[in-house]
Amino acid sequence: QVQLVESGGGLVQAGGSLRLSCAASGRTFSSKAMGWFRQAPGKEREFVTAITWNGGSSYYADSVKGRFTISRDNAKNTVYLQMNSLKLEDTAVYYCTAARSGTSEYAYWGQGTQVTVSS
Repeated sequence: QVQLVESGGGLVQAGGSLRLSCAASGRTFSSKAMGWFRQAPGKEREFVTAITWNGGSSYYADSVKGRFTISRDNAKNTVYLQMNSLKLEDTAVYYCTAARSGTSEYAYWGQGTQVTVSS
């Protein structure tokens, strides 16, 4: 079992930056692909970004490409989401997720952290 705990959310003005962190428990973190999803009020949860187990590849939704960066530190069992040039439409609850080892099936989810972008 993997426990995920997000932190770093908050209130920021449009154009500002935030860095989210997701700390994972367990000894298999380094073998898992990791991702971030988000859910805005009244909308379905959507994919934001993902990173392979070794950090060799990363993927982004078109809406965040060039503004958000995912990274990971396997020694610290932590994945990060650096969010720059934030827009009002980035307001959402952000969820960290981990895939089953060797797959892209996201099976473990954090409780989410609120990001609110104000004008």
